Amino acid sequence: METKVEVLSDSKVKLTVTIDAKEVDQRIAKTYKDFAYKYNFPGFRKGKAPRPVIDNALGAGGVLATVTDDLVSETYPHAVDEGGIHPVAKPEIEEIKEAVENGKPFSYVAVVSVLPEYELSNYDPVEIELPGEAATEMEIVQQIDALREHYYEYEEAPADTALAEGGHADLAMEASDDKGERIEAACTTSRLYSLGSGFYPPEFDEQLVGLKKGDKKSFDLDTKDSLFVGLADVLDKTETIHFDIEVKAVKEKTLPEVTDEWAKESLGFEGVEDLRDRIRESIDQSKADTLPRLKENQCLIELVDRFEGEVPDAMVESTEADLLQNFFKQLQAQNTSLDAYLAQQNIDIDTFRGDIKNQAAEVTKQDLALDAWARHKKYEITDQDITEEFEQSGAEDPKALEKDWRENGQLHVLKQSMLRVRAMNDVMDTAIIGEPGSKQAKKAPEKKAPAKKTADKKEDKPAPTEEKDGKEADHPDKPEE
Repeated sequence: METKVEVLSDSKVKLTVTIDAKEVDQRIAKTYKDFAYKYNFPGFRKGKAPRPVIDNALGAGGVLATVTDDLVSETYPHAVDEGGIHPVAKPEIEEIKEAVENGKPFSYVAVVSVLPEYELSNYDPVEIELPGEAATEMEIVQQIDALREHYYEYEEAPADTALAEGGHADLAMEASDDKGERIEAACTTSRLYSLGSGFYPPEFDEQLVGLKKGDKKSFDLDTKDSLFVGLADVLDKTETIHFDIEVKAVKEKTLPEVTDEWAKESLGFEGVEDLRDRIRESIDQSKADTLPRLKENQCLIELVDRFEGEVPDAMVESTEADLLQNFFKQLQAQNTSLDAYLAQQNIDIDTFRGDIKNQAAEVTKQDLALDAWARHKKYEITDQDITEEFEQSGAEDPKALEKDWRENGQLHVLKQSMLRVRAMNDVMDTAIIGEPGSKQAKKAPEKKAPAKKTADKKEDKPAPTEEKDGKEADHPDKPEE
């Protein structure tokens, strides 16, 4: 088979495929033999009917038309692989005026829509910001402070301390309904209450702001459209609640001192140094797990910033369809519904659709930016590269799987993925990395640019699988937020 590729306009190529006469003759002979076994021809044993009898029974040219259709459908995927093109839609096969003939080569022409080629504004190493790989003193202290928050105590503040938003107080409370009857559940001689806790509505907290030790205050709150978590049982029985409040003391939340005794008795460590060492190990491990993905995301953001051109809507819609398909597969695997997911994320369906569209646009630009980088670097994927990819795929029989992919003409899918992975690795390996804030400091004299939108997690290359189309579910690792 011979393949010729001619570049047309509007991201299309003309693919001319020629099958030599020997292959055509073999296909014709095989198809006649198959038909002789497939159908019953009176007077002839199975598989023994001659060509004229088959032609007479099935119609003149019936076998040749079948061979023609089979050759086109079977050779087109191989021609795509040979031509090194990446189709994005079904081909337009030009009208075939003559079927195959014995002793003659056969040709057909396909017009194929391919990925458009875009460029980046430059191909210099990207500059990104990443936190250091090792735990910093600040990070260790922050972790210790977070632990201290679980072991706080309340101490009485000076008498002239006024209650503020988020403050705490020891309250004596009396409460009654609109009939003047006492509400036992709300009455107490001493209750520690934190403003902003949500136990009572914001209107209740507003009445307490500014009060000091010994201050008293009386007020009424309307129960309509208010959320009284602590008085839910009486809300449908009264329209208002009257409160008489006395501030017995304003309280301050105090955290424990970081001592060997506290580390040992409260946390179970040998002492402060042991605590710090364990926290340092935890932070180092966490960074080892997350920094590679963070680095990849930052590199992709920089590449997309360099992207030149507008991505066709059809490409974004195709990516969006893939994202949605993979999203619903993950929901199914997690045995949850879309409604449950939306409730968990506290978003509505319109917000969800908008997020998916934005993610699809970003992912499409990332892919095309990586394609541009690979072209600029003149990467090539060899047969040996492909064989090694299958060997590393974890398949039970890599050779058989590779043979299957080749016979089904799906290698162009794998090649494209491998090129993008190679480009991504090169971008990451050559990236210039600065500490957080270094880029902003460098750009300080310039006019502040609009904030960039963070890229969604980039898909990894699809490892070869048993799938004929060479694709796997990949987005998202969890349903994207």
